[in-house]
This record gives sequence, structure tokens and C-alpha cells, in this order.
Amino acid sequence: MFNRRPSGGRGYSSHGSNRGASHSFNRNSFGNRRARFMPKALDPRMFVRAAMPEIQEEVITQHTFEDYGLSEQILRNVKAKGYVTPTPIQDQALEAALSGRDVLGLADTGTGKTAVFALAVIKKIIENPNDTALVVAPTRELAVQIRDEIRSLSGGLQIYASLFIGGSDIRRQLDELRRRPNVYIGTPGRLRDLYNRRALNLNNTRTVVLDEVDRMLDMGFIHEITELLSFLPENHQTLLFSATIDQKVEGIAFQFMNNPEKISVKTNAGSLNVDQNIIRASGKQGKYAVLNDLLSKETFRKVLIFGRTKYGVEEIAITLQKSGFNADSIHGDKRQNQRETVLRKFKENQIHILCATDVAARGIDVKDITHVINFDQPATYEDYIHRIGRTGRAGKSGTALTFVD
Repeated sequence: MFNRRPSGGRGYSSHGSNRGASHSFNRNSFGNRRARFMPKALDPRMFVRAAMPEIQEEVITQHTFEDYGLSEQILRNVKAKGYVTPTPIQDQALEAALSGRDVLGLADTGTGKTAVFALAVIKKIIENPNDTALVVAPTRELAVQIRDEIRSLSGGLQIYASLFIGGSDIRRQLDELRRRPNVYIGTPGRLRDLYNRRALNLNNTRTVVLDEVDRMLDMGFIHEITELLSFLPENHQTLLFSATIDQKVEGIAFQFMNNPEKISVKTNAGSLNVDQNIIRASGKQGKYAVLNDLLSKETFRKVLIFGRTKYGVEEIAITLQKSGFNADSIHGDKRQNQRETVLRKFKENQIHILCATDVAARGIDVKDITHVINFDQPATYEDYIHRIGRTGRAGKSGTALTFVD
């Protein structure tokens, strides 16, 4: 699916010749850092595709939220979130998840899978108040998003969900654990650290959620994940969600899941709403010249710009600020409270341009992003699909532009 390459191509303004792809080194001038090895460039034709929303078929769901035996308070919370009818992944996975069965879900980002496991976790805790749930996510931003979703869906139910992620004061997180939360939500490294400190008690954890497992494995978290799962009671429910299923993901599933129900709602429909194109520009200064022209256009109302490195992303944001643009950045060198503040401002339109790395942007769910710009090309086509999936959401159209030499 990800290897499909469209033929032909159309491009924006040209600022240099198209050089052949090759392995190269980029010496980072910030401090005395080691040069980074640059991945082989992808074929630029992969970044060109017209939006085709008209080919999407109407999805007919088989259930309503009232069909699942949810309490009146949960249904009120669902309605308050604006959820009218279940999305396809919710329609197909909620029954199994709510009944306590293990679920292996294959779904695109932004399809509503968070609500599937959030509702399952909430319902089980209502029925068994002494039980706890563990939700593991690859990045801090996604963990925050999950925490917010669970809190909104459990409003008025006295269910307490806490966040345990790197980049935040671990002493405050230790205090949080003393409050005995019902749901532990966090990133693999911090959760394992807290368990090894004997602060995180998983003896009563009867539900575990692994969200975006493929991304966690790509980031090298397989040891932390398998170790965390080994700490759980033998009798527990596992809900595993991934955008792709490979041998590593299947290994986790076979080792820790009990006859899981495999549900696949994998469409990449979001990318069909995205008009994809390339921008030819030679060198960094050529990119900045074109970028300034683009961002000055009225149609570029809310823009997400991707860079390859933390230093590069920060440099893009500072350069744009100096040019008078309302821009900021999120990346791994920023403290968690800084990242949350920047993301909140972007959501509330206090800033209109957000520059981010792939890792920091994982889990960004911001409405009405009009454009995604790849200042640096992604390392893989899977990363490209993830990037452009930040726009063209909820049936709206978007535009993705990628700089190429």
C-alpha cells in the first residue's frame, strides 16, 4: 500500500535543477555536534497527487453509541464531544473491546480509535472500581491527547486519569501516583522507570492499551513494552492499535494477547482529501525564499511545517519569526510544559505556523490545518503519509507541499 507511486508530476516554482538522489552528510553548525547521516531521498513523484475526495464511498455504520450498553453519563459525554455516529473503527471494534475481548486494531490515524479504548477502559472501571488501566503511547503529545480524551469521556464519573511522560518533573508524577489514579497513561520509558522505582503498582491493572505500536517499535521501545507487559497480572485485556502490522507487531500480539479479534479499517482516506505537490528549491536560502512567499498568501491560514532535526526545526521557526511570521516550534529539546503551551496556542490560533519534528508531531490532533509543508523530506513514505494526515481531516480538504532539490 505504501509503495504505490503515482505517475507524472507537477511542481511549484523552480529554484534549481533536479539533482540525483544520493547519500550525503549534513554538518550541523550548532555547537560541535557530529554530522548526521542523511537518508536516501524518496522519489519526488511520490509527493504529487491531486485530491480525490469524490472517490470516497459513503460509510454505513451498523451501530449507534446507544447500542453498546454505555451508562447515561457516558452517553452524555459522548454527545458533548460531538460524536453523533460511530466511525468505522468504532463501529467494528467497540463491541469486542467493551465485552472484554482482546482486540488487534489496524486503523489510520485520526479515525477515532482513541474513543474505542477510552470507552472500554471507562466502562470496565465503572464496573470494577478497584481495577486500573494502563495506556502506553509512543510520544508525549499523543499521551496528552489520550489523557484529555479519557477525561472528557469520563466527566462526572469520578474516574481519575494521570499522565506519566518524560520531560516532566518525575517528583510531581510520584505525587500523582500517591493519589491512586484509575488510569495510567504514559510513554514506555517513563512508565518503566516509575515501575522500577516501585512507585507504579500494576497488580490490579486489568486493561492495557498499546496505541500506535508500530511507531513505538520504530522508536526502539520494544524492550520497554515487553518488560511492562510482563509486569501485568495474567488475567487482563489487551487492546493493541497499529497503523501497520509487521513481524514485530505480530510478535507482541502473539506473546501477550489471548485469541485477539483482528479488526482492520485501513483506508488512508484522509490522504485522499489532500492535494499533494512538490516545490523545487535549491539550498536552504532558496527554500526560505519560497516559504516566505507561500506563507504570505492569505490561503495559508494554519500551517504545519516538518523538519528533520530538532535544531533544524528551531532554526526554521526563528527564521520565520524574524521575517515577521507568527510561528513557533515543538521538538524534543523543549520542556514538556513548553511543548504543551505551543501546541495549545496553535490550536487556539494564537500562532498560525507550527514547526515540528516527526516524533514531536506524533499525536498532534489540531482542527483546520490548511497546509502541511515538508521543509525536509521524510525518511520514509510511511512518515510522509503520517505527516500529510495532519491536514484534510474530518472530510475537509487540505494541501501538502514538499521541498525537493
